[in-house]
Amino acid sequence: MAPEVPNPTPWVLLRGLGREARHWGDFPAYLAEALGNAPVHCPDLAGNGRHWRSVSATTIQGQCDGVRQALHPILAQGPVNLLALSLGGMVALDWAARHPAEVSRLVLINTSLAGIAPFWRRLRWQNYPALLGLLSQRPAQREQSILRLCGNHAERRAAVLADWQRWQSECPVSGANLLRQLTAAARYRPPENWPRQPTLLLCSRQDRLVDCACTTALAAAAHWPLRRHPTAGHDVALDAPQWLAEQVAAWCAEPGQ
Repeated sequence: MAPEVPNPTPWVLLRGLGREARHWGDFPAYLAEALGNAPVHCPDLAGNGRHWRSVSATTIQGQCDGVRQALHPILAQGPVNLLALSLGGMVALDWAARHPAEVSRLVLINTSLAGIAPFWRRLRWQNYPALLGLLSQRPAQREQSILRLCGNHAERRAAVLADWQRWQSECPVSGANLLRQLTAAARYRPPENWPRQPTLLLCSRQDRLVDCACTTALAAAAHWPLRRHPTAGHDVALDAPQWLAEQVAAWCAEPGQ
């Protein structure tokens, strides 16, 4: 167990397309423990989870503004650290670039950006039929399909399938909101100047949804450190939550971080 840190900076965790706070699973607890019981907050983007009745913004900037407004009481106490997966990484990057005083550090996981990586790597072309098929599937079938796309470890998928299906039943993400979120991701362009906060990139070598070359290209463009998991899928928090927490804690402990 990591030693407890006095008044640690809170962490805000942002999920990706059509996902909600509960999809983080055990990872928030692992992260809090690895970082000396740091506060961890897991908000939902508009259209997902607790905000499933809301309309998703069609721009990353709009999604960022929405989550910032929801976290105003926390931000009023000082800056936060952002850890974000996939589309959530775009929201975090936009946040750090436009409101640098609110963000202390960034961890971006399996994130791809237009202009940095080609579209056929940002969403592997082999998955186009499966992704389009999600829009017409019943919720239970959709969650099973998403698990197959995002998770590489069969035992982990089997362990969470019933929960994912129940969450979708409780907080259904509409097809229209999925399209709005996809539109936002496709339209987003990286900032003119990279954020100056300490930033760590993490990716999965066996990501079957987004080519890990996208994160490699981002690391080269922004000169940020990159660490790779050898077997996890796109949802590293599902396949390797302890590894993910350990990587973040080790990076935070490095001199100069």
